[in-house]
Amino acid sequence: MNPAERTDDDGSHAAEGDTEATRTPSYPDDTLAAALARHQIELPAEQIAQLDAYAKLLWDWNEKINLTRHTDYERFVARDVVDSLAVAELLETSEKVLDAGTGGGVPGIILAIVRPDVSVSLCDSVAKKARVVGEIVAALGIEVPVHHAPAQEIVEEYPFNTVVFRAVARLAKILTWMQPHWGSFDRLLLIKGPQWIDERGEARHHGLLREMELRRVAHYPLAGTESESVILQVRQEDV
Repeated sequence: MNPAERTDDDGSHAAEGDTEATRTPSYPDDTLAAALARHQIELPAEQIAQLDAYAKLLWDWNEKINLTRHTDYERFVARDVVDSLAVAELLETSEKVLDAGTGGGVPGIILAIVRPDVSVSLCDSVAKKARVVGEIVAALGIEVPVHHAPAQEIVEEYPFNTVVFRAVARLAKILTWMQPHWGSFDRLLLIKGPQWIDERGEARHHGLLREMELRRVAHYPLAGTESESVILQVRQEDV
């Protein structure tokens, strides 16, 4: 299994609390602006228009290829936008960021829209997903390279400051994949659900956190549950 073969079919935390019983409410005749307002998210009008265009393209393609289960504005905002904005707050101007195993383009496309000062690339080892995301990016008119390859190949070819993983695999697997490639990027940012503590224990048990620094750099409510999402930062010690 490689970094673009996700543990679920989209960028959500399906294995970590996103079940039928915890789905967010439905709002008939909803709009993106209304969903953003419910979550107290303020963005420039131009960015809202771009996000709206992205959501509609994603949902149109989703009828042909399974990219996401977040097919209404409430779930799009509560999960995809909220996660992406949490990552966006951790990025410095001019950072080079790789969205590994991008699936339908979350968080990478959203990051490119809300942080135009950051250089974002996407990769997925599933050819049809990489192709579709490339077409979405082209339709949006944004400059975001899309690679059909696993993350460990891309970081060896292009330099990155940050590699982001969301709903791709457990922490131990990601660390195993990326361990030989430290030096080609500075840090990992991992969006995780409430099972992250168990995953950290598993990684420690296998010795994958030796000489590594793992920090929880963000946490926020996981919509529709009593749990929370976290962002974990992993980097080499003394780097």
